[in-house]
Amino acid sequence: MPDVLRQIGTIARALDSISNREFQQLALSKGQYLYLVRICEQPGIIADRLAAQLQVDRTTAARAIQKLVTQGLVEKRAAINNRKNKALFPTVLGQQRAQVIERENQYSNQVALTDLTATEAEQLTHLLTKVSQRVTADWQTVKAGQSRPY
Repeated sequence: MPDVLRQIGTIARALDSISNREFQQLALSKGQYLYLVRICEQPGIIADRLAAQLQVDRTTAARAIQKLVTQGLVEKRAAINNRKNKALFPTVLGQQRAQVIERENQYSNQVALTDLTATEAEQLTHLLTKVSQRVTADWQTVKAGQSRPY
């Protein structure tokens, strides 16, 4: 069986390194861009849902979110349906920075898919979605305190 996870990991680490380096000019520290973009895409999202989407623990998400708040990129407001939860919203500055991040993402996608036909790109997307769903299911199992049967 081919070791596709090694290739996926290499791609993910390379793109993350590029992003972290390029986004230093936006005063975003390691990985903060992921949080900011998701908050811009889903204004009003709560931290627990954001952590689950990014597949990180609550503490990691809370630290990253607090840094974004301190930098004036995100603001917290009491959630409408549960006042204990804080809904996250991008500020104008956060939205501006997210636009730069989105342009970088589009460029990275373009570079990554160079030399693939439209059909191949769709097939790749479909297959990666299937792989992601399987890995996410395992992540949820382990996060719930269970072990995987290997």
